[in-house]
Amino acid sequence: MPEGDQIIRASGPREMPLYERLKADIKKRIETGEWPAHHRVPSENELAETLNVSRMTANRALRELASEGVIVRVQGSGSFVASKKKSAPFMGVRNIADEINERGSVHTPEVILAQMEICGHELAEALGVEVGMPAFHSVILHHEDDVPIQLEDRFVNPAVAPDYLAQDFTRITPNAYLTSVAPISHTEQFVEAVLPQPWECKHLAIVRSEPCLLIRRRTWSSERVVTSVRLLYPGSRYRLESSS
Repeated sequence: MPEGDQIIRASGPREMPLYERLKADIKKRIETGEWPAHHRVPSENELAETLNVSRMTANRALRELASEGVIVRVQGSGSFVASKKKSAPFMGVRNIADEINERGSVHTPEVILAQMEICGHELAEALGVEVGMPAFHSVILHHEDDVPIQLEDRFVNPAVAPDYLAQDFTRITPNAYLTSVAPISHTEQFVEAVLPQPWECKHLAIVRSEPCLLIRRRTWSSERVVTSVRLLYPGSRYRLESSS
């Protein structure tokens, strides 16, 4: 347990439920700066042992703090004090690496998949090609300061970017490469709230019940579709914003 965590108290008015008093104590430590952003929060077991409360009480406190965006729970690693929720403009096509670097954070990509596939009906329609034609498929997990923040599942039209799979996507993002070889003429995108699929939970280190933001996007260069991509963000770690 990190130094100082052993003295945590479930402080607050006695009429408050114990889990609320525990939440209040954790929030106070964060607000005073005792626990800065990315500080590891004691686990359910540690809280239960220290405070002599049930794991159910500790779990509810941590679960509600995560849903409020106060902490981030990374499956397999623990809970951490959340930094200010990351945000991106609702409209436009931004490079995730640029977004992260502009916030003063470190961008680390992880290439999960990069291969050629044959288009079925749905993919062929999305890319504006014939059924049975090849398409490039990449899946990349983007981390911000070691926290997975975006899962990018992308299909690319080989006729527009024939050298796509030859790129080193640990050094250049697909977005940066594609916009350099096929400048965007127009874009179509949709945003929805979804629950992640099991394989997405594994890579994003989230539980199945974590609400996520999903952006579905297609881009064109001149009259040809360049790419069709799904961008999945854990809802507790990211938000979209717009101003006018």
